[in-house]
Amino acid sequence: MTRPIRIAITGPCGSIGYSILFRIASGDLFGHQQPIELRLLARNTPESQSRLKGTMMELADCAFPLLAEMSAHTDEKELFDGAECVFLIGAQPRKDGMDRSDLLRANGEIFRRQGRALNERASRDVRVLVVGNPCNTNAYIAMRNAPDLKRESFSALMRLDQNRAMARVAEKLEAPVSGIEQVFVWGNHSNTMYPDIRFLRYKGHRLADQFDPQWQEEFIKNVATRGGQIIKARGASSAASAASAALDHMRDWILGSQGKCCTMAVPSDGSYGIPEGLVFGFPCLCPGEARYQIISNMPMTQEVRRRLEITRDELINEARAVADLLP
Repeated sequence: MTRPIRIAITGPCGSIGYSILFRIASGDLFGHQQPIELRLLARNTPESQSRLKGTMMELADCAFPLLAEMSAHTDEKELFDGAECVFLIGAQPRKDGMDRSDLLRANGEIFRRQGRALNERASRDVRVLVVGNPCNTNAYIAMRNAPDLKRESFSALMRLDQNRAMARVAEKLEAPVSGIEQVFVWGNHSNTMYPDIRFLRYKGHRLADQFDPQWQEEFIKNVATRGGQIIKARGASSAASAASAALDHMRDWILGSQGKCCTMAVPSDGSYGIPEGLVFGFPCLCPGEARYQIISNMPMTQEVRRRLEITRDELINEARAVADLLP
């Protein structure tokens, strides 16, 4: 029997964590032949531990053939011991009216601590996806606090923004989203992100020139503010869509994106003038074997460069604001 892959998840009882657990256990991440081990984190409070116990009871009752083992932990070092695949989901969620700066300080310390624990106990080949917001800067904090791990082991979730962009294009075309390719998002998972449809193809045909400038401006704003729209509509932040995007991200990263371009927020290698190490959303290709490549030769216009500079500067300012959390 194939050895189980050890997966560690923080925030398993939150809305996103709960949404992702059952899909991972059913085989949506690594396929229907690969057994897995789930290691789940609960806060050291009776309420949190009780909720996790109930969630694990549900997982057991699903009788997933691939779920070889699962365990509950309150200590992050124990949670990450030998972990090969990590979803850092647990964080204070953004509420209506909350500013990003509020989240930076509230969540920064969490990711510093988790970065240190990963550095000490995780597999040296671990792949870490930060979902908790502000995810780019939280990934930056965790990465900087794990100096013994390769920085390429860390990424942040911007696949949700790509999926949202593809959905908006599909709505505009009145066509299935399955035929849409080469849509990606640059920068920070914030209102400054830049969803790029200059190279959009639908079933192999270029279509970007068919969208008028006014629609494109509305499209950019719609994608960037979609999270806030959902909060206002349902009274809570995106959950199932974020979980689905996290699976898309990790699956492509580890198993390969089959030649398709995908959005990943990863440590910059200096491409496009983004400071090295800054966790920035780039168009990437994933060749498999848990690797990714930033596509470094995308044509740039003056307008695109201007938009990238705006989102770059926001990330630089966020990094400065958490400088005291870095070694």
